[in-house]
Amino acid sequence: MEKNEKYLRAKKRVKALKGFYIHLVVFILVNIGLFFIDLLFSRDSTWFYFPLFGWGIGLLAHGITVLGFGGLFGSEWEKKKIQEFMDKE
Repeated sequence: MEKNEKYLRAKKRVKALKGFYIHLVVFILVNIGLFFIDLLFSRDSTWFYFPLFGWGIGLLAHGITVLGFGGLFGSEWEKKKIQEFMDKE
């Protein structure tokens, strides 16, 4: 059962990483497109920074949860908390 559990966790992690990388590629492609649209049609203002910044915050949050930077939002924190609650009971 342990091997099956490890396999399922690994499969879930790969799916999350794949989703993050797709999110990253779409972010880059769309923002390149927005940059050129801004460059061609509105030279007097640079509005493309707003979606770049807003979506970038969302991408950063997604990356933190998937990659687990800082230990606050990763799966290790969740496992430790679950274990802590199980030990209390």
